[in-house]
Amino acid sequence: MSIRRLFRKSATGRRSSYLAIVIFPDESTVFQAYRLLHYHGISPEHLVIVGQGYSSPERVGLMNPVQIIIRKAFVYAIGAGAISIIGAGITMLIGGLDQNIAHITIITSLLSVVTGAMIGAVLGLLGEGTAASIYRHHLRQGRYLLMMEGSENLVRWGQEVLGYYSAPSPH
Repeated sequence: MSIRRLFRKSATGRRSSYLAIVIFPDESTVFQAYRLLHYHGISPEHLVIVGQGYSSPERVGLMNPVQIIIRKAFVYAIGAGAISIIGAGITMLIGGLDQNIAHITIITSLLSVVTGAMIGAVLGLLGEGTAASIYRHHLRQGRYLLMMEGSENLVRWGQEVLGYYSAPSPH
């Protein structure tokens, strides 16, 4: 069993919520953990099982790594392009409407967009894309994910409960 905690903002943006994802080898083990957490006071609205016969990765928001990389590349390209266009406009206002300056600023803007896209793709690949890829790999191998989302205290309590019951007993 592997516990990984991720931080993310809630949809409302007012409060932060925490997410813990635990990987289990089979259906019976993940269901026992689910029942154990429920027994210890964690409401089912904070828990979801992902895997064969339960929720799909798409339903719980676990995106495909390629989608993450493309989305990040697009966002960074747009951001870099916008900043570059603003800079080009300022440069043209200061330097006048000289045709050489216009060509240089257009080329610089295009290079900024390409550079932004490459940086976004790399960050998407190394960041969220890697985590999503790992979880999807476990699901393809027939394993199950137990996702727990809520306040920091709730997620920490769930991790303690699971940690206590999964720790090897001293002999």
